[in-house]
Amino acid sequence: MQRAVNGGDGQGEVRHRSALRHHPFMVAGSLAIAALAVAPIFALVVIALGGDPSIWPHLLSTVLPRVTLTTGLLMLGVGLLTSIIGIAGAWLVSMCRFPGRGLLEWMLLLPLAVPTYVVAYCYVEILDSVGPVQTFIRAVFGFQSARDYWFPDIRTLGGAVFVMGFVLYPYVYLTVRATFLMQSMCVLDVSRTLGKTAYGAFFQVALPLARPAVVVGVTLALMECLNDIGAVQFLGVQTLTLSVYSTWTNRGDLAGAAQIACVMLIVVLFLVWLERRGRRLQRFHQTSRRMQALPDYPLKGWRAAGALAVCGLPVLIGFVFPALYLLHAAARRFSADFGPSYFTLTANSVGLSLTASAVAVATALVLAYAARLTGARPVQLLTRIASVGYAVPGTVLAVGILIPLAALDNMIDGLARSLVGISTGLLLTGSTAALVYAYTTRFLAVSFGTVEAGLERVTPNIDMAARSLGRTPAAAMREVHLPLLRPAVVTAALLVFVDSMKELPATILLRPFNFETLATHVYTYASMEMVEQGAIAALTIVLAGLVPVALLARTSRLPQRVANQAVRGAIPNI
Repeated sequence: MQRAVNGGDGQGEVRHRSALRHHPFMVAGSLAIAALAVAPIFALVVIALGGDPSIWPHLLSTVLPRVTLTTGLLMLGVGLLTSIIGIAGAWLVSMCRFPGRGLLEWMLLLPLAVPTYVVAYCYVEILDSVGPVQTFIRAVFGFQSARDYWFPDIRTLGGAVFVMGFVLYPYVYLTVRATFLMQSMCVLDVSRTLGKTAYGAFFQVALPLARPAVVVGVTLALMECLNDIGAVQFLGVQTLTLSVYSTWTNRGDLAGAAQIACVMLIVVLFLVWLERRGRRLQRFHQTSRRMQALPDYPLKGWRAAGALAVCGLPVLIGFVFPALYLLHAAARRFSADFGPSYFTLTANSVGLSLTASAVAVATALVLAYAARLTGARPVQLLTRIASVGYAVPGTVLAVGILIPLAALDNMIDGLARSLVGISTGLLLTGSTAALVYAYTTRFLAVSFGTVEAGLERVTPNIDMAARSLGRTPAAAMREVHLPLLRPAVVTAALLVFVDSMKELPATILLRPFNFETLATHVYTYASMEMVEQGAIAALTIVLAGLVPVALLARTSRLPQRVANQAVRGAIPNI
C-alpha cells in the first residue's frame, strides 16, 4: 500500500514537472507577477534597514508604544463590534421570520458601499454642536448652548470604533451568513432532541460551527481598519497608518516611515496567521446526506420588534444616516460644485480605476490559467504570493513602491541622457503608473479570487476537447474559456473598479502633482473642516460602491452552494 501511494506521488510529481516544461511562458508570467507583487515589501524592508540607526531607538521610546497601543485598542473594539453585529444579523435573517426580513437580507450589505472615511466625515457633521442632533436636543429640552448638557465626543477612540464597527460589520455578516446557510437542519435537530433550547442550539452548536467564518470576516474587517487613514486622522486617533503618513509627508523621513510600516507588516502577518489558525483548528464536515433547509422560526410581538431593531439599526447607522446627510449637503452645493472641476475629478477617478481593473483582471487570468494548466505546487505557491497585496495596507504599499519606481525612473533617465542626450524625467513616479501599480497589487487578490472561482466551475473535459480539436492553450483560453468566464471577469473588474475608486491612503501618497481624484478631493476638504464642499464627490463614490453591493445581494438569493462560491470569489482568501 505504501509503495502504491509513493508511486502515485511520484507520478504526480513527474506530471507536474512535465506541465512546467510544456508551459514555460505561463510559469514565467506567474513568476514575474509574483515578483512585482512582493517587490514593494522587499523594498520596504531595505529602506527600513538602510535608514539612520538612531531613528529606531527613538521610535521605540516615543512613537511606537503609544500608537501601537492605540491601534491595538481600535482593532479590539472594531473586532468585537463587527462580530456582534455581523453574527446577530446573519443568524436572525437566516433562521427567523419577521416583518422586513427579506428587505434586510440585502440592506445589511449597504454599509460596504460607503468608505469609512466618508462615514466619519458625515458623523462629525451630524453630531457636531451645531449639527442636527444637538440642535434637536437643545430645541426639545430648552438648552441655550452645548455647555448646558453632556454629549459624547465623536472625535475619540470610542468614536472611531463606533464608526468603523458599523461600516465594516458586513464582512462578518457575509461570511457567517454563508456558513449558516450551509448548515444542515439535521445538526440542529439533534441538538434539540438532546434538550437544547433555541438559544442553546445557537451558542453551543451553530456558533461553534461558524467560528472559522467569524475569524475570516473579522480578519478582513481588521485589515480594512488597519488600512484606514482618512477616518482616524479626522477623528483624531493616532494609529500606525497615520504615523506612517505623517512621518513621511510632514517630517520628510522616509526611513522612519518605512520602519513604522514594518511594524504594521508584523501586525498584518499576525492577523493572517490568526485567520489561518482559526480555520485549521476549527474544521467541520457534514456526515449526513440529509441536507434539509434551515427552518424559519416565526417571531411575533416584542421578539419581532427586537429582531427588526437589531438588523435595522446597523443599516441606519452605517448607511442611511450618512447617505441622507450627503444627499442634503450635495443638494445645497449642487449649483456651485457640479461643474467642470467635478467632471475632471470623476474622469480622473474613473480612468484610473478602469485601467487598474483591466490590468488586475488580465493579471488574474494569467495566474488562474497558469495554475489550471500546470496544477503544479510551485505555480500554486506563486498565485498565493501574488495575492498577498490585499493584506498590505495602502500606506505600506506606497512606501515600498516609491523607491523601486524612483530607481527605475533614474535608470531610464540615465540611459536616455547617455544615448540621445534627452532627460525623460519621472516617467513612473511622476505619472499615474505608480497608482495603477499600487491598485493592481493591492486588489489583485479580489480579481484572482473571482476569476479562480469562475474557472473552477468550468469542467476539465472542455480543456481536453479543445486540445483534441487542435487548439493551443492560448487559443483554448481565447475561444473557449474567456466566453465562459465572462460573468466572473465582469464581476472581478467591477469589484476592483469600485475598490480603486474608494482607495485613499495609496492615492494620497503616490498621486502626481496637481492630480486629484474624487477620494482625495473629499479628503482635502475634510482636512480643512469643509466637508460639505466634498459632498457631491463623496456621494459619487457611494453610488459607485452600490454596484458590488447589488452583486452580493443578488448572490445571496442564489442556491447555497453557488452563493458560497460567489462570496468566496468576492472576498479574497487571504
